[in-house]
Amino acid sequence: MSVLNLSSLFAPHSIAVIGASERPRSVGATVMRNLLDGLFPGPIMPVNPKRQAVAGVLAYPNVAALPLSPDLAVLCTPGATVPALLDALGRKGTRAAIVAADDVDTAAMLAAARPHGLRLLGGASLGVLVPRARLNASFAHLAASPGRVAFVSQSGPLCAAVLDWARPRGIGFSCIVSLGDGAEIDIADVIDYLANDEDTKAILLHVETIHARREFMPAVRAAARNKPVLMTRGGRSRDRGGTIGPFMAEALAAPDEVFDAAVRRAGALRVETIDELFGAVETLARSKQIRGERLAVLSNGASPALMAIDEIDATEGGEATPLAPETLAKLASQLPRGCTPGNPVLLGAGVPAATYAAALKVLLEAMEVDGVLIIHSPNALVDGTEVARAVIETQKRCHGAVLACWIGGETTGPALRLFADAGLPNYGSIGAAVRGFRHLVHYRRNQAMLMETPPADLIDTRPARAIAHPIVLAGLARPGGMLGDPETRALLAAYGIPTVESIVVASGEEAAAAADRIGYPVALTVSSPDLARKWDVGGVALNLETAEAVRAAADGILQRVRQTAPEARLEGFAVQRMVLRPHSRQLMLGIACDPLFGPVIVFGEGGRAVELVRDHTVTLPPLNLPLARQVIARTRISRRLEAHGARPEADRDAIAEAMVRLSAMLVDNPEIVACDINPLFSNDQGVLAVDARIRVAPPDDSDLRRLSILPYPSALEETTTLHDGTPVLLRPIRPEDETAHAELVGRMSPQDLRYRFHGSTRKLEHHQLARLTQIDYDREMAFIATRPGLDGRPETLGVVRTSTDADNRHAELAILVRSDLKGTGLGTTLMDKIVRHHRARHTGTIGAQVLAENEAMLRLARRCGFALRPGTDPGVVDCRLPLGDAP
Repeated sequence: MSVLNLSSLFAPHSIAVIGASERPRSVGATVMRNLLDGLFPGPIMPVNPKRQAVAGVLAYPNVAALPLSPDLAVLCTPGATVPALLDALGRKGTRAAIVAADDVDTAAMLAAARPHGLRLLGGASLGVLVPRARLNASFAHLAASPGRVAFVSQSGPLCAAVLDWARPRGIGFSCIVSLGDGAEIDIADVIDYLANDEDTKAILLHVETIHARREFMPAVRAAARNKPVLMTRGGRSRDRGGTIGPFMAEALAAPDEVFDAAVRRAGALRVETIDELFGAVETLARSKQIRGERLAVLSNGASPALMAIDEIDATEGGEATPLAPETLAKLASQLPRGCTPGNPVLLGAGVPAATYAAALKVLLEAMEVDGVLIIHSPNALVDGTEVARAVIETQKRCHGAVLACWIGGETTGPALRLFADAGLPNYGSIGAAVRGFRHLVHYRRNQAMLMETPPADLIDTRPARAIAHPIVLAGLARPGGMLGDPETRALLAAYGIPTVESIVVASGEEAAAAADRIGYPVALTVSSPDLARKWDVGGVALNLETAEAVRAAADGILQRVRQTAPEARLEGFAVQRMVLRPHSRQLMLGIACDPLFGPVIVFGEGGRAVELVRDHTVTLPPLNLPLARQVIARTRISRRLEAHGARPEADRDAIAEAMVRLSAMLVDNPEIVACDINPLFSNDQGVLAVDARIRVAPPDDSDLRRLSILPYPSALEETTTLHDGTPVLLRPIRPEDETAHAELVGRMSPQDLRYRFHGSTRKLEHHQLARLTQIDYDREMAFIATRPGLDGRPETLGVVRTSTDADNRHAELAILVRSDLKGTGLGTTLMDKIVRHHRARHTGTIGAQVLAENEAMLRLARRCGFALRPGTDPGVVDCRLPLGDAP
């Protein structure tokens, strides 16, 4: 997938309409009318062998007869004619085509276009509308108004419906794209293009099918760093989940829940409906960023305010914040006599606009308030428009997040227009306003995942890999790939997940002997690779306190299992010392493989009724501790982990660490395709895996096995020596390098910083440093040179980074070496490392824009083989290194 030649689709200079017609309500006639009515500024060339002109425009009998090569062709002909027409267009030099037919032979269409580099939108595409370019290359029934929002959908009818829906609401678009079948131009291609489109400030996606997940996730993550990306998805009800099979995690990781997890990790926002989609983008575009999730409500009516509080409390995402005593005191001095301050803040029906302003100022300045929802009900005692003006002026002075809800209809129009003109989000109903705040909360959370700075104490799993390898190999040799109970516990223990000691025996007599050794009471469980839910077949006995009880329980288990599951292979029994974990909560932790997004991790409430409770959440690996804590917080059982009564709070950090360790186990061992740890006991003393199952399979290159988000590429680490003999480690940058990266910038000379950033830079803020250290290894690479500092902490000596386009044709380079380390060979070492990396990736070229006065960098570039030429900007030199492997 690629953005190659997409400019010919979105900004063509000339267009050919193949199958142009004057037959009313035909595709060919509608496309011609839309292009002409839209006043497309370039040549429009209809192709029709039976007419001299179409819509008053000179027509041509075939593609070969066209007077020039069209940038874009719109094919309005039957599917059977499409391959031959595409071949003719490709020979003519056309670079993009829209295919309207829904009966086209996809393989033949692609075979005809591919040799010419001809990009295809469709089949079954409604077309493309780019209002600012006066381009309406579609057979839509309405034109689009100019705006800053791009709408992309795989459904042509939905694109047409959105046009109809948006017109009376005054919503404009930077472009509308109907992907159709997405046979060649995929949703990821369009996202990549729009991410760099200056006219597009937000990307709205309606997703039905994702054909190329390997491109989709990096594209969305890259776009979401620059602008809001919002999604809605069709077919959600069909993906709600399945029945419990051999592994509970596999059934709980329903496709729609995995899609939700992917959207969260991509930094995007998912909503339910088209109405909510556009409402959310308006909220995100107009509202100030919120610091947290605490909302205060200010209203002139008790009932609407309480309705808002109820709705906030009833939904996940945001909370009605308790006001601090100092805030309550300030409010009391501003409110009319008889008003008791609290949240909600109730002003009364007749308070003047000045009182709204005073109360709003107090709330916006309160540290415990992250956003304020103002609800105004119309009445005869106060002018709602005056109140709106007071609110707008106060917000301008205090710069907080304000959401306005003016309830009513006939009299609220002027106030809502004032809010719209001032760029403040405004809503006509309480429900819409609360949803707006919830969108801000969820978007903030998802963006935080992109900018996360994990703690420096990463879990070192290198010793575990040596233990895991033979265990996994043994599992691969077993039928079905099921690890035995001892192997499962050994693998979990190797990765630091505490387990209960379990002794596997062949008979009841051996079980009794084992129980004597480990001490009573014990639990006895049948051992079988075919039984996932041993409770259901009577395969478990608990609290056995004597050898006689163990023997009797073994006989009973064998009898019950042979009756309920006669086909199961029985390998004996597992004997465990009964675990006494006071105040424990039963959790479950597991691994499943989604057909589209690959391996996922499932966490939630455990026990025997997991499939009934269904209190769980899904996330994508790899994980760090902050991400794991967010996973825990999204479940209902999160509240039960808190202290209540005599029950102390469970150790959340231990749960999060177990999740991170399970993630590391999965990353290190891609052979793992399924895992259940249930129950995972959790109390104030930590966690303990009581029962677990793991299945492995030989690795392959399918999406089922490939991580959606690449983990840290430790294989790229290497050690080297500088000219003075100093050993340094060259490795990819990690999020926890933020502090050392800030120190690197702090030790640079002002001149070197100007050379690197092409401007005056003294200090980088957290979000800038996070952006530099938390990278997507699919699209970017940054190698740092590091060594232990005098205080023992690692220090960053230099960094070289590249950002690669979606086609892997060109990587843009930047390099920074600590000012006091010039002349040590570090710059050459870093350049050699990044060049070797891109040669291995088969990147086409590496380039850099260097200030002409930066003589040291220009010398380094020449030494490394770069060709230098004047850049497009004065005082800038364009440096290019062809690698010879352009795709």
